[in-house]
Amino acid sequence: MELPFAEAWKIKMIEPLRKSTRAEREQWLKDAHYNVFMLKAEQVYIDCLTDSGTGAMSDRQWAELMLGDESYAGATSFFKFEAMVQKIFGFKYVIPTHQGRAAENVLFSYLVKEGNVIPGNAHFDTTKGHIESRKAQAIDVTCDEARDTQLEVPFKGNVSLEKLERVLEQNKGNVPFMVLTITNNTVGGQPVSMQNIRETAELCHRYGVPVVMDSARFAENAYFIKTREAGYADKTIKEIAREMYSHVDAMTMSAKKDGVVNMGGFIATDNKDWYEGAKLYCIPFEGFITYGGMNGRDLNALAQGLDENTEFDMLETRIHQVQYLASLLDEYGIPYQRPVGGHALFIDADKVLCNVPKEEFPAQTLTCELYLEAGIRGCEIGYILADRDPETRENRFGGLDLLRLCIARRVYTDNHMRVIAAALKNVYDRRNDITRGVAIEWEAPLMRHFTVQLKRL
Repeated sequence: MELPFAEAWKIKMIEPLRKSTRAEREQWLKDAHYNVFMLKAEQVYIDCLTDSGTGAMSDRQWAELMLGDESYAGATSFFKFEAMVQKIFGFKYVIPTHQGRAAENVLFSYLVKEGNVIPGNAHFDTTKGHIESRKAQAIDVTCDEARDTQLEVPFKGNVSLEKLERVLEQNKGNVPFMVLTITNNTVGGQPVSMQNIRETAELCHRYGVPVVMDSARFAENAYFIKTREAGYADKTIKEIAREMYSHVDAMTMSAKKDGVVNMGGFIATDNKDWYEGAKLYCIPFEGFITYGGMNGRDLNALAQGLDENTEFDMLETRIHQVQYLASLLDEYGIPYQRPVGGHALFIDADKVLCNVPKEEFPAQTLTCELYLEAGIRGCEIGYILADRDPETRENRFGGLDLLRLCIARRVYTDNHMRVIAAALKNVYDRRNDITRGVAIEWEAPLMRHFTVQLKRL
């Protein structure tokens, strides 16, 4: 008899969860202005808002915390962290920051000028925000297959080389770099193939344009290359990661995802000019260049987390849980971005709440309905997150409208996955009765989805 799949770890510590009543959730959500970011954590039963900083650290990471060197400059913890980044990614120069958007802020402050054009495969909202706040333009060059959520294509996060070349040709001399995001979160956690990474970098370099890898979930991208792309089945995750980064010029990383830490990020590159330029912004924005807004203990934990999470067994356990949840949704016929990614399920809200017009934000409405059903907090990755066009100030309705259900690393069990699936089924079964959505009462001019205030219609 073949043994069933089991986790590559065991549980040492638990945190109690509190269930709530429907009446409590109705009031809490109203008080939060129908924005689940504004809920208190204690009001949430299963938290799928994000996988950023929400993972459970290992015993070895906790041990590393105790060895942290908190010297302001030149701490041993920095050099331990630097050596691990150099080992995995191959870049010489490393600047720590407190998280991924801080890494973007530091690097983009040096590189992005007003009027620049920065192509990318569906820039995430913080990336786009850092570009547009500098009065530059972010242009999406993702492959068209990503727009069809039911299409089974292994690498839907890929760059369309035709779209990219058109942007490069039309904007010669005005493209400071291209952003290549792995995995592609905005279109549903979809990976980018090694072939596409190589061809994208070759095309950019022909036009003299460097490539910056947005690397929050690089390890899961490497996992999908190993399991989906010909020629990589026998390579280790670390070997695949090293090859991925051999094609590009720099990286920014939110280490709160595939570094499996609660806070942290970094910039890495071989470009000495970029390194020297970014240092000038790191010191006033983040702190001295050997801590960059991070504690020594957190640098130690991050070094250990990067090492652990680039091992196949750890990634397989994590991704198996996401795939298990997807299999339950398949049983219920609930549409999501296919094939399922490695850190989350992205429910296609337009296909679930067909009676809610796009102007009333179906994915945000579905997010609210799931929370009211069972206290499960997801996150809208759709029309609200897309923000308004910086020129016309019209809502951008051109992309996908998704409810993202992130699964925190090493936190929940398969029983929690069954609860999530059952709650979604209950909402899905009454989808035809949901005919109105939400409207915006107040919004920030940039990255509005974090703090937007809504009303139910």
